[in-house]
Order: sequence, then structure tokens, then C-alpha cells
Amino acid sequence: MKRITYILGILFIAAAMTNCSSKESKVVEKEKNIIFGIDADNYNVERKTVESGESWSKILNSHGIGSQKIMRLDQLTKEICPLRNIRAGNHYTTFTRKDSTAYLDHLVYEKNIIDYVVFSFAGDSVAVREGQREVDIRRQKRSAIINTSLWGAIMDEKLPYALASELEDIYQWTVDFFGIQEGDSFTVIYDEKFIDTLSVGIGRVWGAKFTHRGKEIYAIPFEQKGKIQYWENDGGSLRKQLLKAPLKFTRISSGYSHARFHPVLKKYRPHHGVDYAAPSGTPVRSVADGVVVQKSYDKAAGYMLKIKHPGNLTSGYLHLRGFAKGIAKGSRVSQGQVIGYVGSTGRSTGPHLDFRLWKGGTAINPLKVPQKPSEPISAANRERFEQVRSRVVMELNGEVADSLKVKSEEDIR
Repeated sequence: MKRITYILGILFIAAAMTNCSSKESKVVEKEKNIIFGIDADNYNVERKTVESGESWSKILNSHGIGSQKIMRLDQLTKEICPLRNIRAGNHYTTFTRKDSTAYLDHLVYEKNIIDYVVFSFAGDSVAVREGQREVDIRRQKRSAIINTSLWGAIMDEKLPYALASELEDIYQWTVDFFGIQEGDSFTVIYDEKFIDTLSVGIGRVWGAKFTHRGKEIYAIPFEQKGKIQYWENDGGSLRKQLLKAPLKFTRISSGYSHARFHPVLKKYRPHHGVDYAAPSGTPVRSVADGVVVQKSYDKAAGYMLKIKHPGNLTSGYLHLRGFAKGIAKGSRVSQGQVIGYVGSTGRSTGPHLDFRLWKGGTAINPLKVPQKPSEPISAANRERFEQVRSRVVMELNGEVADSLKVKSEEDIR
């Protein structure tokens, strides 16, 4: 019995020593410091900024890289990051050996906040590879009350600026962003991209509710006929026959009138259009699919376009600075396509777009055109759409279990 106890004691001590040794080895093991896929513990690492007037030749020469290697590097980077495209203000990181040679083994150029290129130098060889920082996707649900404008609300709530553009794209057929009233509001669910704690953009919007003039307008993502679009609560498409406006984020400086005081002629006369004040060069979009029927210059209207649309409608775009590439009489254009740029040509006191609309040749107020919706949710998709809608609306209006959230494109098919 004593012998058995002695043996068990020896085994217990051995096990304890093994366990202790294992813990010590774990403590000794140090997590590698990997930066841009490189083990930074082996190098002196320095992050720098490209100065105005600097070239890759100058930067690389200062680190001992000769002209032959730079020429080879130029050949290797032609397709992914031409050396001549170096931009002042962008960052680069050098990895130099810790020994007395201080040799440059790697240089990483940051093309933007996410994408980078690694230049590697080993002996006589040169290598190039592309990489991306790891992006963390975080689901967000945010709300805001509008006091001045959509942009103002986005800035007041410190939301990503890209969210304003995304909401404008989703609701461009149904919300009059030039008629936003104080007290209008929105709630939106979206993916936000982060690198560490830095926000670097947004992903898909998974649902939104825009309250405009007391009416709640939902945006439910759902795929029909192979394309993901946004739909109203009843399954009607948010996409309509005409865009609400031919350009983004501007203001109406003069409305449709039968007797407006002309700022140049100094007399009252009809103004059968809507003037949108905007910086010169602002892109102008076609409000609907159609065909260009007029491209001309007039001493009063300046450079102008007329586009014929289905439903016996014609739209006009006056005082343009110029036309988009490929736009000519007879050109077919699609809704939202850039057709020209805001200018101040013709009889004009400053940069703006004079937008006009005719029905059967008679001028009509562009702000009061009845809108025809696009094709609604089909009968075959109705049940599935209603399931998606209930989940999105539930989350927009309260808190829901994670399992009920619409989070992937598989969920909206």
C-alpha cells in the first residue's frame, strides 16, 4: 500500500511539474506584431507622409534603393499602382533591419484608408503585393430629427456622411428633399465599416423609415427579378416614373410662376421652370429614361438639353456649363444618368439649373407632377416579402432578437 501511495505521489508531482512547464512556455510565447502581413518585431518601423513634390525615386533613393531596382519596381506596379500615381498626403511605412545595415526590406504605400501595396526588396530581387486592412462590419440603427436639412441632421448626429447620399438615393423618387420641413425625421438600419475605431464607410442599408410631412415612408430591401430594390410598406416600389429632382443636395432658388420678376430683364414675365441653385460643375441627371431631342445653345437659355420621355413628357435643362460625354441629339439616356453640368450660360445671374417639364407640349410645374410607381411586388413574391417586411419594420420601431434581424442578402430573396 505504501509503495502504491509513493508511486501516486511521484506521478502527481510529475504532472504538476509538466503543467507548470506548460504554463511557463505559454507565458514565454509572445504574440507576433504583424503589420501589413509583415513580422514587425524584426524591424525598425516608421510611418511617414508623402510630401508635396516627392517622388518614389527620391524616397527609395534615400533608403539606399538604386535605380535598377526602381525600374524593376516600376514595371511590376504598372497594373496595380503605377509609381507616377504617388499622392502627396498619403502615408507610407518603412521596415528597416535592426542590424547595423539598416537595410530597407519592405515599404508599404497606403493607396487609401483600406488598400495598400507592399514593395519588398530581398538581395537583388524585387516583389510587389496588394493587401487590404481588416475591416470590421458593425450593424447600426440610428435616428435623427431634421431641423434644417438632411445633411444638417447627419452632421448634428455625427453620422457617416455617406448615409445622406444613400438615403437620398433610396428616396429620390418619393421624398422632396427641397421641401424638407422642420420636424421631419428618419430611422435607418445599416452596416458601418470600421478599421479599429475609425469609421471608413457604410455598407448595405437594411431598412429605413422616413417621416416626411407627417407621412411615414418605409424602405424595405427585397430582391425581385434578380435585383435588390427598396419597397414601400404595401409592396409598392419606391422607384417612380420621374426623379424628384435632376440634381442632389442643392436648393430651389426660384419656383414655377406665370409672373416672376426677372432678375436680368427687370420685369415680370412667366417662368415655367424650377431653378436649382448649385455650384458650377454640379452633375445634372436625366429625370427619366428617354431620348435626347435637342442639344443647343440659346442666348437666353445658354447651353440646353431637351429629353423626350414615355407618357408624352419632355424635360428641359437650361444654363448648363457643358454636356456629359456621349450626349448628342438622338442619344438614349437612362433615369439618373449624368447628362450635363450646372453652369451660368445664357441670360443668368449665377450658377443654377433651370429645369422644365412639358406634357404634350404644354409647360407644367415639375414639382406637382403625379408620380406613377414602377412594378410592385409580384403575387409570387408577396408572402416572402411580407415576412421580410415584418422583420424590418419590427426592428425599425423597437428592439428585436438578433435571430429576427435581416442581415444578409439571403434573407431578402
